[in-house]
Amino acid sequence: MLTSTSSPADTAEINNKMEFKEDLDSHSHKGSNTEGSGAGEQIALANLDVEAAPKPPPPGDFPEGGLEAWLVVFGGWCALFCTFGLINCVGVFEEYYVSDPLKEYSSSVVSWILSVLIFLMIFCGAIFGLIFDNYGSRWLLWVGSVTYIFGLMMTSLSKEYYQFFLAQAIVSAIGSSAVFNACMSSIVSWFLRRRAAAYGVMVSGSSVGGVVLPIMMNKLIIKIGFPWMMRTLGFMFMLLLGIASLTVKSRLPPRPRRFVLREYAKHLKDIRLVTTTAASFFFYLGMFLPFNYVILQAQNAGFSPKLVPYLIPILNAMSIFGRILPGVVADKMGRFNVMIIITFISAISCLAIWIPVKSVAGIIVFVIIFGFSSGGVISLGPTLVAQISDIRHIGTRVGVAFSIQAIGALIGSPIGGAIVSSQHGDYLGLQLFCGLSMMTGCLVFIWARYTLVGFKWTKV
Repeated sequence: MLTSTSSPADTAEINNKMEFKEDLDSHSHKGSNTEGSGAGEQIALANLDVEAAPKPPPPGDFPEGGLEAWLVVFGGWCALFCTFGLINCVGVFEEYYVSDPLKEYSSSVVSWILSVLIFLMIFCGAIFGLIFDNYGSRWLLWVGSVTYIFGLMMTSLSKEYYQFFLAQAIVSAIGSSAVFNACMSSIVSWFLRRRAAAYGVMVSGSSVGGVVLPIMMNKLIIKIGFPWMMRTLGFMFMLLLGIASLTVKSRLPPRPRRFVLREYAKHLKDIRLVTTTAASFFFYLGMFLPFNYVILQAQNAGFSPKLVPYLIPILNAMSIFGRILPGVVADKMGRFNVMIIITFISAISCLAIWIPVKSVAGIIVFVIIFGFSSGGVISLGPTLVAQISDIRHIGTRVGVAFSIQAIGALIGSPIGGAIVSSQHGDYLGLQLFCGLSMMTGCLVFIWARYTLVGFKWTKV
C-alpha cells in the first residue's frame, strides 16, 4: 500500500484515484471492488490506496449475463482452446521430441522447453496485467494472437534444440500469455455472483482443447508429419483467435496510469494475496507432472501403443467437468472452501492411486480423478484473487499472482525429470514429489482461508 507521506508521486496517485472515484459515481455502469456485503466489503476496502474510498456498488450493478457478457465468455473459450488447450498437450510434445528430433537429449533436458513455455505463459501476466489495467484488452488480443501464431509456425520449421526453445518456449509463450491474460481479466467486470461459474465455462475451452488436440496431433503427425501438423494448428488457431479478438472486452474503460515498480511489491503486503499465491505456487510445482510423464510411464509399463495416446485426452475430458462443476458449486458454497477440497483430492489421487497402481485400468482411474480435480484449480484460481482484490487493479494483482505461480510450473517438470533420471527410470520419487507438493498447496490454501475468516465454517 502507498503510505500517507507526501511525495509528489504519491499525491498524483491519490489524485488519480479520487478522480476515478468521481467517474465511478457518475457513470451508469460502475465497477465493483467486492464480492458482496459484510466481510467482502472489508476485503475490498482494505485494498484501496485512498482514505476516502468509494463505496462498493451493489452486486446488481454487474450484468451477470446478457449477450455481450456471454460473447466475452465464448471468445475467451475460443482463446483458451488455443492457448492453455495446447499447454495441456505437453505430454504429446515431450513424447515426440525425445523419440525423434531431440532423441540425443534426456527427457529432463527436453522438458525445459515445455517448462519454460508454461512459465512464460503464466509469468508474463505480471506485465500484461498492468497493460490490461492501463489500455484494456484490444491490443493485447491482436498483438498476442499474431505473436502466438508466428511462434507456432516457427516451431514447425525447427530442427535443433535451440530453435524449438526460441520458437515454442519464448515466442509462442509470450503471445499466448497476452491472449490468456486479456481473457482472464476481462471476464471479471461482467460477473460477480456467477463469476466462478463463468470462469469455469470459459476455462473449459482449454480442457476441450486438451481432448481434441492430442488426438488430432497424433493422427496428423503420422499422416503429414510434425511440421505440417503445427501449421495446421496455426491456421485453425488463427480463426479462433480472430473470434476472441472481436468478442472479448472489459465492461469498464481502462484507466491509464504510470508504471511504478513498487506497485507490484505493495500488493504483496496483503497477507491474503501472499498466502493464496503461495498455495498456488506449491500446487503448480506438482500439477503438470502427470501431464508430462503419465504417457512415458504408461509406455514403460507396457501399455498398448494404441491406448497410450488417449491418456491425455481422457484426463482433459474429465477436466471439462472439473472446470465447470466446481465453479458452480463454489459460487454457492464458497470459492476458498471448494479450492481446498479439490486440491486435497488432487494430492490424494497422486499419493493413494497413482503410486500403487500399475495396471491399465488403475492408471485410467487416476487420470480420470486427477483430471477432474486439477481442472477446477485452474478455473478457480483467478476467482480467489478477484475475491480479495479491488477490481480496478485486477489485471495487476492477477498478474502478480500468476508470475509467482509460474515459477512452480517452471521448475516442477525438470525436478521431476531429474528425479526419474536419478532413480534410473523409476517413477516413485516423481510421484511422491508431485503428491506432496500439491498437498502442501492444499495446506497453504487452508492458511489463506484462515487469514479471511479464521477456522469458523462460512461461505468464503
